[in-house]
Amino acid sequence: MAPNTSRKLNDAEKEIIDKIPSASIEEIKQLLSEPEVRIDCLDEQGTTPLQHAAFKGRSDLCELFLQHGADVNSNQHIDGYTALMFAALSGKPALVRKMLCAGAKTDPVNRVNRTAAQMAAFVGYHKCVSTINNFISFDEVEYYAKPQGLEKEAKLPKQLVAPLVELLNNSYLHPLKVSYFLEANPSLLENSHKVQNVLDIMCEKSMKSAETNDVMAIKVNYYSFMIRNIAKSYNEKEKSLSSWIKSLVKGRESDGFAEKPEKLIRQSMKEFIYVESDLFLQFIRTVSPVAIGDYPTAISVLTNCVHGQQFKNDNVSCEACGEIDFTKKCSACKMVYYCSQRCQKLRYTTHKKFCAQLRKQFEELEKKNKDAEDKEEFSEEKNGEQQVEVKEDNGKLEEAVEKIEIKSEV
Repeated sequence: MAPNTSRKLNDAEKEIIDKIPSASIEEIKQLLSEPEVRIDCLDEQGTTPLQHAAFKGRSDLCELFLQHGADVNSNQHIDGYTALMFAALSGKPALVRKMLCAGAKTDPVNRVNRTAAQMAAFVGYHKCVSTINNFISFDEVEYYAKPQGLEKEAKLPKQLVAPLVELLNNSYLHPLKVSYFLEANPSLLENSHKVQNVLDIMCEKSMKSAETNDVMAIKVNYYSFMIRNIAKSYNEKEKSLSSWIKSLVKGRESDGFAEKPEKLIRQSMKEFIYVESDLFLQFIRTVSPVAIGDYPTAISVLTNCVHGQQFKNDNVSCEACGEIDFTKKCSACKMVYYCSQRCQKLRYTTHKKFCAQLRKQFEELEKKNKDAEDKEEFSEEKNGEQQVEVKEDNGKLEEAVEKIEIKSEV
């Protein structure tokens, strides 16, 4: 592949950029194999193929361009936009994370003096903002996989670095989502003591550094707590967390609310030793007076502490794991949402007890909404009739005025 020496695109490069929105990965691979193609070629705006793919949300093409050596920090764009900024504007946290893992810098600003995180916040992509602000680089965790000073053995086995980085950089905090991840990455549970030790060190470092990072401290403390508790229920022989996961979704008899996740989160904060933290105090003051099952829930407060106020909408989230990107809805009651078939199956035993009751609530809500709409339509019709009457009255008044004027002239 040729080096980038000019902004003028050759035919193959132009075809790559033109096809980015809709082309298959195989088509782009074929074009990249052309010897005259420069991976960081620039169009008339100074935009690279990687930046085009990021803006279009094409994670697959971004991965391909990065594999071919694309510069994730190219700053030749006419308005100062970087690949990370374009990824943030696509609204896809996974793509933002991909750029960060590839070494994207978070501090460059564009022509309007905004960083990638600020651009994402401006357009309302708060998951992307959270992904950028809470990102932990591979190097930060890899540090613990190398013996330091007089250590004969590293604190963390090398094979645990990648899954631990992925866990720390994911946006989910709900105990069920964390359990799903740990079930898929059992090495973190099989080496739970070493992982907890590293997380505890990271927590201490966040609180005792020159610039205190309460958010990071609370986040890693929470993951350390969860790993310790989940490891106790891990069946190493079967590599399963089945019993633990079922206990997380079991609802209480009165209203079906799953109490265990709520209790776990509250307990994790009780064990946070840096009680002078403003964020910790905010959590305690908010949650302490609230009964389990009432709003705000511990998961909503923790999410707001770690990710910011606009990150989560509790009104529409998965009934089981709290995920806001839901894809399924109970077809019977139409009041409960799920992000996956697995979550739906796990909650079925509890939900079926309350489904009929929720359906009745839905029907009552629909009736209220319909009555409100009918009332609004009637009001609009009434206003329309009044406006017609006013116009007719105005017309009669104008005729009367004209007659008076004619008589005056005579």
